[in-house]
Amino acid sequence: MADESRINGLAWFLAGLGVGALAGILYAPKSGRETREDLANSARESTEYLRNRSRQVAEQVGGVVDKGREQVGEYVDRGREVVDRGRAQWEEFVERGKSLVGDQTQRVSAAVDAGRQAYKSASSGSATAATAPPATQSTGATGS
Repeated sequence: MADESRINGLAWFLAGLGVGALAGILYAPKSGRETREDLANSARESTEYLRNRSRQVAEQVGGVVDKGREQVGEYVDRGREVVDRGRAQWEEFVERGKSLVGDQTQRVSAAVDAGRQAYKSASSGSATAATAPPATQSTGATGS
């Protein structure tokens, strides 16, 4: 029932709108032809306004898009510069590391060679001491 009363209320509302529109047209200060021309002119003006406004908005959006592209391009360029700098620093660090490893390798090799030499010297020195005749000891006493 509540739905039926709503439908009836809506129907009466629409009927009232129609009667009001009809009364407005009948009591309008202009003739029907003039009213139609005014409505057509208003429609043309509105269409032209919408066209102009849409062009303005399109130009503004185009400007924003272009500005965005420029900014993105700048950020990409900055990013590339940072990456290049980072890569250069990385290569420099790698080269330093290689140099340090090379230096340490040379030092370790030199130390190993020195240790071998020392071992050979000590080994050959003890070998000659082992094969040499024992030294005669003098007691300093004369025959007693």
